[in-house]
Amino acid sequence: MAEEHINFRGQPRLPNFAVPRHYDIFLMPDLSACLFSGSVTITIDILLPTRFLVLNAADLSTDAASICLTTTAITDSISLVSTEVVEEDEILVLQFDSDLPLGQSLLRIAFSGTLNDEMRGFYRSKYEYKGEEINMAVTQFESVDARRCFPCWDEPAFKAKFKITLEVPSELVALSNMPISEEKLNGDLKTVSYDESPLMSTYLVAIVIGHFDYIQGHTPDGVQVRVYTQVGKTDQGKFALDVALKSLNLYKDYFAVPYPLPKLDMVAIPDFAGGAMENYGLVTYRELALLFDEQLSSAINRQDVAITVAHELAHQWFGNLVTMEWWTHLWLNEGFASWVSYLAVDAIFPEWKIWTQFLDETSSGMTLDALSESHPIEVEIKHANEVDAIFDSISYEKGASVIRMLHSYLGADCFQKALASYIKKYAYANAKTEDLWAVLEEESGEPVKDLMSSWTKQQGYPVIFVKMNSNKLHVCQEQFLSDCSSAFGTWIVPLTLCCSSYENSKKLILTSKSDELDIDDLIINKKGKQETFWLKLNTNQTGFYRVKYDDELAAGLKYAIQADKLSLMDKIGIIDDASALCVACKVTLSSLLSLLDAYSMESDYTVLSRVVSVSLEIANMVDDATPDLSDKIKLFLIKLLKTPAEKLGWDVKEGESHLDTMLRAELLMALVRLGHINTVKEGIRRFHIFLNDRNSSVLPPDIRKVAYVAVMQKCTLSDKYGYESLLKIYREADQSQEKVRVLGSLASCPDKSIVLDALNFLLTDEVRNQDAFHGLNVTNQGRKTAWEWLKENWEYISKTWVSTSLISDFINSIVSLFASYEKIREIEEFFKNRVKPTFERALKQSLETVKTKAHWIEGVRSDESLAEVVSYLAGKA
Repeated sequence: MAEEHINFRGQPRLPNFAVPRHYDIFLMPDLSACLFSGSVTITIDILLPTRFLVLNAADLSTDAASICLTTTAITDSISLVSTEVVEEDEILVLQFDSDLPLGQSLLRIAFSGTLNDEMRGFYRSKYEYKGEEINMAVTQFESVDARRCFPCWDEPAFKAKFKITLEVPSELVALSNMPISEEKLNGDLKTVSYDESPLMSTYLVAIVIGHFDYIQGHTPDGVQVRVYTQVGKTDQGKFALDVALKSLNLYKDYFAVPYPLPKLDMVAIPDFAGGAMENYGLVTYRELALLFDEQLSSAINRQDVAITVAHELAHQWFGNLVTMEWWTHLWLNEGFASWVSYLAVDAIFPEWKIWTQFLDETSSGMTLDALSESHPIEVEIKHANEVDAIFDSISYEKGASVIRMLHSYLGADCFQKALASYIKKYAYANAKTEDLWAVLEEESGEPVKDLMSSWTKQQGYPVIFVKMNSNKLHVCQEQFLSDCSSAFGTWIVPLTLCCSSYENSKKLILTSKSDELDIDDLIINKKGKQETFWLKLNTNQTGFYRVKYDDELAAGLKYAIQADKLSLMDKIGIIDDASALCVACKVTLSSLLSLLDAYSMESDYTVLSRVVSVSLEIANMVDDATPDLSDKIKLFLIKLLKTPAEKLGWDVKEGESHLDTMLRAELLMALVRLGHINTVKEGIRRFHIFLNDRNSSVLPPDIRKVAYVAVMQKCTLSDKYGYESLLKIYREADQSQEKVRVLGSLASCPDKSIVLDALNFLLTDEVRNQDAFHGLNVTNQGRKTAWEWLKENWEYISKTWVSTSLISDFINSIVSLFASYEKIREIEEFFKNRVKPTFERALKQSLETVKTKAHWIEGVRSDESLAEVVSYLAGKA
């Protein structure tokens, strides 16, 4: 490359001496040959003197002879001297023979490319139509893949208007962000033009071409909403359509801004790397994230569809209308969409107790953020290849959780008014995190920036140590890390607490490392009734921090749990904190098991779901840590879960709640995984009935996977009937959710040969690349087999999945199963010369998880009271 170009290499962002204002894009895909060609005319503003234009292009062949820059500012032609593609930076550098005139110019480029099979850029997705497997053409541009479809300024801040024209086979449906403005037939082809879009970022441009049916509805404002499915599946789109119509109406009121476009299409795509994508006016989804079959889908499927649809439609305001200025502020998109989606679903389905379930999001964010290899919410992005790695629990779940914390601190009305002001102020523009804080400060009068910067600009979160001395509460914060290593973070923490009643509550701010709080005004029943006093910090778990109580306060909370004095959220928070503190060796396993025993009378789904998660985490660990106590610990855990499971039974009761339906599945699955003989036997019995009669009611969708896992637990190399039967079900299934259930069960077998067969099946043409990670659900018994399989097939796996975030799932799912320092060294050695930026962070996080487990095991082995406590708990009636 010429020396003048060198300063364009390795830069995190494009130079800003020219900006796009309008794109006129023409595309002609060939679905049979899996190729496309096209041209783009970009209206640009030259802002600074330059002889160069630098824009993004990747995996495209650009026709140098077609590149033309025209301007009305001068009559002499501007000659193109050279074109250079910097592949590693995915940029196209155009050098001209003289400085470009300031002001507006037109840049024309012709190009061609391949409809790839990588589920990014402009790609192909296979589907069956009239008995034949054919291709549809789909775009997926977030985060940095519009450049794989057409040359562009592919950064969020370069907003422009788009006018798109497609030439496609006349029998196909062709969709884009905007409604069709004109359609011309020309024999077997048609030319479809679309209305000009509003200002938007390149990553939100979308095109879908294929055979589809649709159902539609309209909002009260007249916005047309359609759900597109494969031909014959429109019934499965009815639920999502209903949620979409209600969500759009709700968001219009909440943000005080109408939905900005005349139409909204939602499309189910057979091959899709993520869950869904919020393209402006044309939202694309995995089939299982959009479609719901009343007969074949489960209650959790219903809930997942509702949350996903609400999340993507929230983006139409938070992300599309107002867009982050750079990927450092990704959390403004994802954290807010996650939080607002729960707001919408709670309004539409209040009986789901969705805000209590939101604590699953908080827990997920906390688990990742307790690693040294986590990252701040606002993370510096130095290169485009780093962006995909931050689409994780920090940007989504932690982001949503700190928003919930701030919402609780400022109050619902103030928060809503501020958000509406923010949307209006930055509509059709870009914003940074500080812009949001400024609006919230102005509306509330609170020091929002100072408060929240400690949560978004530094990684991690605190654990608050609490102890009582007379009526003084001593609190001290330190950064919480799962491996118990030292760290030095300090946060401005909005503390909430209540004493013996939710009426006796207090809010305050912890601004220093430690403090002493006078809570004399809150103390009731302290004197003379020690056993009935309790104090709960982080009321209803609105704060993103953990709490470690002294022994006296911990005993009071155990009483409060048993006496049913606490809210569901606080019951969940106590066991979640205790479990995390146990992993970090700040609470003994014997103490955690004793606390679990306090939940023996619990019947609520949201609480028991967390009890199940903690129980299974313990069960997985004790096989490595204390094999001699493993059976007794599992016996206690089985007894803990068996009572609510027996109360619900296997069969659906008339009129039972959505939450009870989900609870039955969780409890029965936990009992199967814990090896409860009667549950396993019953699962197998029902499986055989179902196998002979797929319309039988003995195995409804909600508990089907329970039976599948039960069957796999008894499979052996000499008796593969269950495994082969499940493969038969998989091959006959026409629904993504059922295929995923089977995939998620196959590798849960203790027989290593079957595990290997199941893993090899994932690499066949029978499993879509997007679904392979579902089959990595390996138990501790199969982890060595899975690791050897990963190493043996790494070249193929890395080549097939490295271009998507799915490569991280292979690493997380298998590496994180181990629990020894020796295995860490072996894994590090294998990946020493194989690491790529797309999964480097995931690998480091997985290795740290292994280190954390190894340290936890050491702590459990030093728990001197464990054997006695386990014998007592296992022996209780």
